[in-house]
Amino acid sequence: MIDIHSHILPGVDDGAKTEEDSIAMAKAAVEQGIQAIIATPHHKNGKYENDRETILSNVAILNELFANENIPLTVIPGQETRINGEMIEDINNGTLLALNDTKYLFVEFPSGEVPRYSGKMLFDIQVAGYTPIIVHPERNRSLIEDPSKLYDFVRKGALTQVTAASVVGKFGKNIQKFSQQLIEANLTHFIASDAHNTTTRGFCMDEAMHEIKRQFGSDYFYMFLENSQLLIDNMNVNKMEPGMIKKKKFLGLF
Repeated sequence: MIDIHSHILPGVDDGAKTEEDSIAMAKAAVEQGIQAIIATPHHKNGKYENDRETILSNVAILNELFANENIPLTVIPGQETRINGEMIEDINNGTLLALNDTKYLFVEFPSGEVPRYSGKMLFDIQVAGYTPIIVHPERNRSLIEDPSKLYDFVRKGALTQVTAASVVGKFGKNIQKFSQQLIEANLTHFIASDAHNTTTRGFCMDEAMHEIKRQFGSDYFYMFLENSQLLIDNMNVNKMEPGMIKKKKFLGLF
């Protein structure tokens, strides 16, 4: 299994704090059946900045550490960038880092809103030759209240990634329900852990994938597994025709 979203690099954001934390996370990942993991530290989210060269250097150090510890986990470079007006400039100047240096680029929205310029930015990213992947849309209040926004983004070429912990209810039943609706409506293309530690924000990948297989069948189960491999190989991922979700407002969610 490949996990395309994690905060396993030590001391760079709100994920692993020390190398010991990274080792603990790596061992937990292997127990989940994960053989490769993309390190996606936060970038330009108002608190953390992790540019391309910093991430590449830290990933190399962590891979060497895991090899010395005999942990069978390969760390792949990536970045979780908060949407901002400088993204195209940063693509051009080389500070943004696509996942495994492919055409796939993570885009994070603020948890409570979708900025007005998001549609234009997602389009511009595609014009620049990249495919934007909207991370954890199931935890965005604006998208929960009006899923048609996400439908429009996906219809126009964006992809999305739902968090494994959301699928199994770790963020509450409302977010779990919305996650299931996104899967059913073909509005998400990847399941990933977004793991930050081994306690409060763990992996949950094995549990989530088994839940998806139980609820939605083997086709979805294998699609999500294959899409992560296709992503790191820089190949086109599997997509099904997106469907609309009725507008729902989960009162008291935030």
